[in-house]
Amino acid sequence: MTIKLGVIADDFTGATDIASFMVQSGWRVVQLLVTPDENTDVPQDIDAIVISLKSRSCPVDEAVNNSLKSCRWLRQKASCQQIFFKYCSTFDSTNTGNIGPVTDALMGELNADITLICPALPVNGRTVVHGHLFVNGQLLNESGMQHHPVTPMKDANLLRLMEQQAQGKAGLVDLACVHQGEQAIRKQLNNLQQQGIRYAAVDAMSMNDLLPIASAVSELTLVTGGSGLGAALASTNTGKSLAPFQSAGATPSAQNRRTVILSGSCSVMTNKQVAQYQQLAPAKSLDIGLCLHDPQYAGQLVEWIIQQSESDLAPMLYSTQLPETLQKIQQQYGATTASGAIENTFASVVKSLQQRGFNTFIIAGGETAGKVVQSLDIQQFSIGAPIAPGVPWVRDLQHNHWLALKSGNFGDINFFLHAQEMFHE
Repeated sequence: MTIKLGVIADDFTGATDIASFMVQSGWRVVQLLVTPDENTDVPQDIDAIVISLKSRSCPVDEAVNNSLKSCRWLRQKASCQQIFFKYCSTFDSTNTGNIGPVTDALMGELNADITLICPALPVNGRTVVHGHLFVNGQLLNESGMQHHPVTPMKDANLLRLMEQQAQGKAGLVDLACVHQGEQAIRKQLNNLQQQGIRYAAVDAMSMNDLLPIASAVSELTLVTGGSGLGAALASTNTGKSLAPFQSAGATPSAQNRRTVILSGSCSVMTNKQVAQYQQLAPAKSLDIGLCLHDPQYAGQLVEWIIQQSESDLAPMLYSTQLPETLQKIQQQYGATTASGAIENTFASVVKSLQQRGFNTFIIAGGETAGKVVQSLDIQQFSIGAPIAPGVPWVRDLQHNHWLALKSGNFGDINFFLHAQEMFHE
């Protein structure tokens, strides 16, 4: 069976995001949690492979090298027909970020003259108009993303962002063209290519806008974007409509379930979700100073979690902060130092909890999720039922663990509670 799409995702939450949307659109999908090599077996009887990298904020050489290794494996060993570089629907990448360099490297590897820039995910409020990215109707740089602790977004113009990061010129496929359909989009892509444009940012205001875009780029060797385009590619192939959110799929059993919540995201929605959950269940904020300087701190947090075992709901550890508090923390400790200390503490806590019998981990934040999953030594996920659009339950078949990996602004205010309500008897 030919594998239709090979996805290289720049973080772990984004990988589960696109995998879930493609499953909902009728494709069979496997998610790999390590950079594959010659010893990695190719999954059978599937339509798409998603490789989860932690390349969004790592050094650019590392991001490029791991992306190229993944691309070569997907093309040469798995024989994928098309490659998809998946990044967040909020284009989490500053002027010196990794999206541009990775895109250039993949274009060179695949001999691609032009590729698509399509982060739109309208079902979650991410739309693109005149090449500008909006989040729930607000320009990206006014949406709260300007306060992101790792990739603060100061500009909403995708063309400008790509040209600052990458080596070529960007052009636009505007909304009027998209509404004219597949052939008009193809013609505009050809026009841009003839003008020497390498990156075609594309407008989209609704999920249905993504369908003609997906059809128009079916012959491109490389596309880039968010999970909305992934859903549309699967939908145009299967003929299954881009249906409203459905909760079909596997969920964790309530029996012998030992669960913890870890929240590292400082997004607007995650702040609301943490505040809401604090009213319902035990919750403890991380002390950054102790994360940095006390080697016993992670063990103390583990003991606190275990002491909450009588609670009906899972305890929560969080480093989620409001923008003004986050700014003070970054000024005191440095943004990179603080983020690294938090991720390392979360990873140590989870590894210890795994050894103590915990088997379910609900994680908010892409950087946090990547570090935690790596600490659990997970190789492959199967995709279960979505908790919210773009956030599925996933199962580690090797250890029989269940995880929910939530991108910052995804889910509603009761996400953490709703995830646990999905446990079945």
